[in-house]
Amino acid sequence: MSDANSRIAEIVSSNDVVLFMKGTPLFPQCGFSSKAIAILDHLGVSYESVDVLQDMEIRTAIKSFSDWPTIPQLYVKGEFVGGSDIMMEMYEDGELEQLMADAAVKTAS
Repeated sequence: MSDANSRIAEIVSSNDVVLFMKGTPLFPQCGFSSKAIAILDHLGVSYESVDVLQDMEIRTAIKSFSDWPTIPQLYVKGEFVGGSDIMMEMYEDGELEQLMADAAVKTAS
């Protein structure tokens, strides 16, 4: 496993909810990342974010790690959930909120 994949695996396994995104929650650098942050904030869950623009190895490796070609990418309890479009569909259907509840994700403080 490459160093970047090891780092990704460590981040994903040590946080209940992780969003690999472009930018930061306060300053998202693309509309999809902004939409993903808005969804997570609306759900009121605690999450970790990783700015892929700050680390080109992570930016490249995350796509093969998940076998998903785009960013942002959401992980819950170590499992890949999807990108912003999937997050939006799941949010609108109530599935994302249920997933967070079933995973016993902590609420944001």
